[in-house]
Amino acid sequence: MSRIVAVVVTDAKQAAAGGAPVLVANGPEEQQQLAFTLEKIMDAAAHDLKNGTIILVDHTSQT
Repeated sequence: MSRIVAVVVTDAKQAAAGGAPVLVANGPEEQQQLAFTLEKIMDAAAHDLKNGTIILVDHTSQT
């Protein structure tokens, strides 16, 4: 089962408390760079929701 491991937003007002860390970027360029760096570090997939939010998802199966 997939799980969200991090969320990167450009507007702190979009962030909600939850199970994954939320990082706030200072603009779309920084958001994209941060998401892609985390994608490599966490071995996760970055998905742009096109609303100022990028989620990083771990798609590895947990048995």
